[in-house]
Amino acid sequence: MINTSLITSAPNHPSTNQTIIIMKDYQGEQILVVTRQLFDNLSDFQGINTDVERYLPSLLNPENNFFMDRGAAEDDPSHKQLIPYCIFRVKDEQGDRYLHYTRGKSGGESRLHAQVSIGIGGHINPVDQREDHLGMDTYMAGVEREIDEELNITGGHTNKIVALLNDDSNEVGKVHLGVVHIIDLETADVHANEDAIANLALCSLDDLRGPLYDRLETWTRCCVDVIEDL
Repeated sequence: MINTSLITSAPNHPSTNQTIIIMKDYQGEQILVVTRQLFDNLSDFQGINTDVERYLPSLLNPENNFFMDRGAAEDDPSHKQLIPYCIFRVKDEQGDRYLHYTRGKSGGESRLHAQVSIGIGGHINPVDQREDHLGMDTYMAGVEREIDEELNITGGHTNKIVALLNDDSNEVGKVHLGVVHIIDLETADVHANEDAIANLALCSLDDLRGPLYDRLETWTRCCVDVIEDL
C-alpha cells in the first residue's frame, strides 16, 4: 500500500509549487541485514567479486547478521540488506539462454520499475529461519521460497552461489548487497507467478549485450558484463 502526503512550502500562497512525497508502506516487514562496517572490514568492493568464501561465511554468521525493519533499512546506508540475485539459465539445442523480465509497478522496489532484469530474488525474512538461526540453511530456505513465490518452474534445477555483487553508485545499491546464484533449469518451461515480473522470456547473451543492454538495471549489467566467468 502506498501512503502519500502533500507538502506545501508556502500554504498561504496557492500558486506556490507543491511537492508530493510518496512513501512506501512495508507493513512492518523484517529483513536480514549486516552492518556496513562488517562489509568494509571484509574489504568492500564495487561490482562483482567471485571470492565467495571470503565473504559469505561472515555475512551468514548468526553473530553478524540480524533482522531489521525494512522501512528503516531502505534509507540507512549504515546497513546492507542481503539479497539473493538468482540468474536462471537454460542450456539446450538453442545454446545458453537467460531468463529476463521487466520489473512491474507492483514490485517492492519502486526505484527499479520498468527496468529489465535477469535477477530473481528478494529479502530473507523471519519465516525462513531454520535450526541454524540466521545461517546458511536459513538463507537458502529464503532463496527457494522467493523462487517458488515468483516463478512456476517445470522440472528440476540446480542452485550455485557464484559471486557477491555491490554497487554503491546509486541510492538503491548503497543499502543492498547481492548474493549471485546461477540456477540451471532442466527445461525452458518457466512462467511468472507475480505481476511484478512482466514480459518474462529467455534470450541469448548477445541479446542482453545488444538491444536490451541500455534498459538493464545496474546489477544486471554488472552480471551480464562478466557472466562467462561466473
